[in-house]
Amino acid sequence: MSPAGIDAPAVSGWFARHVPQAAQPLRFELIAGGHSNLTYRVHCADGDSVVLRRPPLGHVLATAHDMSREHKIISGVGQTDVPVPRAIALCTDEEVNGAPFYLMSYEEGAVLHSADESELVLDAERMSLSRRVADVLAELHAIEPDDVGLGDLGRREDYLGRQMRRWARQWEQSKTRELPIMDELATELDARKPEQIGSAIVHGDYRLGNMLSSAGDIVAVLDWELCTLGDPMADVGFLMNNWVAPDEQSAGTSAPTQAGGFAARSDMLDWYADASGRDVSKIDYYRAFSYWRLAAISEGVLNRYLRGVMADAEETDTDVFRQNVDFLSASAAERLAIR
Repeated sequence: MSPAGIDAPAVSGWFARHVPQAAQPLRFELIAGGHSNLTYRVHCADGDSVVLRRPPLGHVLATAHDMSREHKIISGVGQTDVPVPRAIALCTDEEVNGAPFYLMSYEEGAVLHSADESELVLDAERMSLSRRVADVLAELHAIEPDDVGLGDLGRREDYLGRQMRRWARQWEQSKTRELPIMDELATELDARKPEQIGSAIVHGDYRLGNMLSSAGDIVAVLDWELCTLGDPMADVGFLMNNWVAPDEQSAGTSAPTQAGGFAARSDMLDWYADASGRDVSKIDYYRAFSYWRLAAISEGVLNRYLRGVMADAEETDTDVFRQNVDFLSASAAERLAIR
């Protein structure tokens, strides 16, 4: 039996026409851990595998889950030294599987979603992985988008303003309750918005939980659905929020760096600054912005779970998402010193 979101006969037929090298019959497996676009491992009859990505089940906000765009991004970034899966094929015909999807290479590595997975990483490898996380982010931000066909990915200027308008709109469309702090934060963030210095490819969700790693190195950076052009410091602020020390509280489940043995947040920031040459002095603003933005994103995921359109809706405790949104908004307020 195929997992939800996959019409196995139709998708297998599409594979036969467009990816004939994938030996049939195919078996589809939902890869656990995704709360937005759905990711499946496609097992081929000869033992090889590829990965299929498609939007969440049910109605989603316009442009939020654009498979063509995500395929284009990994195709472009894949031309550089930034490690990403190899783009294989794109299906835009919704008649095949009810929604567009794309294929990318299956890469071997560990996804460090929490401290439990990080405990399996050798102590000697945690520091080298930390340094690699900082350096790869600097490498991403050093790419000239025009050089890899991504110059039209988005407007380069006013990234913070565009993001704030987008996620404020998402909050209004997806919120499941009234939470006045979110509106207060939006006002304060707009009032204190720093001048954008330069622009870059911004991943939008850069953290250990969106990477495959092995032996102290990054095998591939995953989940590019929020990627655009704009202020690279937004990625740095997001990474700093997710780089949680063992004695700190994390949003939702435990953070991978809570296992200990990883670099300190201050070291990560210094490494990035050295590798990129960028000014990181306004990091607290970007961390506040990141917390607020993630609160809006998390509320959207909660909304989809409550409507039953996520593949694992029945097994998910939605109270965790509510508590997470509360924590994120309170953390943003703390970075801005408004509460």
